[in-house]
Amino acid sequence: MAKLIINNENKKSKIAPEIYGHFSEHLGRCIYEGLFVGENSDIPNVNGMRTDVVEALKEMKIPVLRWPGGCFADEYHWMDGIGPKEKRKKMINTHWGGVVEDNSFGTHEFFELTKQLGCKTYINANLGSGSVREMSEWVEYMTFNGVSPMADLRKENGHEEPWTVDYLGVGNENWGCGGNMRPVYYADEYRRYQTYVRNYDGNKPISKICCGPNGDDYHWTKNVLETCFDHTPEWQHGFMDGLSLHYYTIPTKDWGHKGSATEFTEDLFYQTLKGSYFMEELITRHGAIMDQFDPQKKIGLIVDEWGIWADVEPGTNPGFLYQQSTMRDALVAGMNLNIFNKHSDRVRMACIAQLINVLQSVILTDGEKMIKTPTYYVFKMFRHHQGATLLGSELVGNSNVGTEKNEVPKIFESVSEDEQGVVTVTLTNNSLEAAEDVDIMFTNSEKAYKVSEAVVLSGKMDAHNTFENPEVVKEAEFKDYESTDGGLKVKVPACSVLTLRLA
Repeated sequence: MAKLIINNENKKSKIAPEIYGHFSEHLGRCIYEGLFVGENSDIPNVNGMRTDVVEALKEMKIPVLRWPGGCFADEYHWMDGIGPKEKRKKMINTHWGGVVEDNSFGTHEFFELTKQLGCKTYINANLGSGSVREMSEWVEYMTFNGVSPMADLRKENGHEEPWTVDYLGVGNENWGCGGNMRPVYYADEYRRYQTYVRNYDGNKPISKICCGPNGDDYHWTKNVLETCFDHTPEWQHGFMDGLSLHYYTIPTKDWGHKGSATEFTEDLFYQTLKGSYFMEELITRHGAIMDQFDPQKKIGLIVDEWGIWADVEPGTNPGFLYQQSTMRDALVAGMNLNIFNKHSDRVRMACIAQLINVLQSVILTDGEKMIKTPTYYVFKMFRHHQGATLLGSELVGNSNVGTEKNEVPKIFESVSEDEQGVVTVTLTNNSLEAAEDVDIMFTNSEKAYKVSEAVVLSGKMDAHNTFENPEVVKEAEFKDYESTDGGLKVKVPACSVLTLRLA
């Protein structure tokens, strides 16, 4: 039996809602067919946005959406995606599938989508193949409320009022597809580009995100920060609000043969979880480097690409990165979200890759059909953490599970308290075989908590939803708990994700 000791008086960092963010790129069927079907589609839509998808994402409480990439961002020229659709330039998407990109989904469409979703906006701008002027004019086009060439152009294209850009990424993966730059060179470019990202509305400042490392490239983090902080006057507060981190879990650890998303052995299951658990070390070590330059933690670590990257489903375009999502994905999602919560003093945003029909997506579509993946239900179950305060918690007597070198802790947890005093406990049981009795105890036992909601997601490791059977894996009411003196005892099923709401 494991004991979960919750210090309900040790209120720690606020869990930024943006930790539960998502990523949408012009890749495969994420934008087109997934989010956007056009105003003339037979699929129900509002201004071209799929009604079923929008409603599902609102139910999941999506807090922020990143667009247009990804690698696509650093070959995207925003002026190609404005004005009458029939006059917009067409291009070949050389990164993803070699298909024609007709730019029918552009700036206006993105802000229409985020308005319908009610979420914040994260624009990733082009540093790799763009120019300072192009980035600066895009910011002016989107956010300036006055007389200027770009503001006037926006009005000519049908939008009188400016939009709000909450976050702006100054380039993407500039160590790779965004220009193959060295860290010092990129950092100097970042300094130059971010200078011209103007805050036209002082009440709605744009948070600027610097391109951070690929996985465990600590050399990149150190050199970028060293260069950015060199000769930067203190009065220039806000020159960097976030540093990105990209890390994908490759099931086989071999990029050439990543492994099936649905057919895998128990050993590969645990190897995948062990690979995903590496996120804990990445945050800790990159965070330690950030502490050297930013001890007050003003700059957030932005994990804006994460998740499982498996082989594409057989028979699909290999450039579309379409894969299924199983209970293995659900455990990876739950484990990572718990890690992000527990590091919320530094992690301010995370965007799983990607939203629809690409990699570890929360929704899959096929024509007019739509299904929710196990990962979707994890995000929905964890939504109560958004904006809540992390509570101190410790697992005592927690064992490891796995095979040979692929061992991970059996139970993962995080705990938060919202403004109404409701405590949310989220647990994953990574064991394929054994349930776990968890004794939940509060250090301040004078408060008596009762379960107001209990939801579980469980199933075999390869269980997944299909268009023929869309509810094989879904959240269900959880009843296997009992009150104890000063706490609660629960039996967490094998291969499961559990949420408890204690009021």
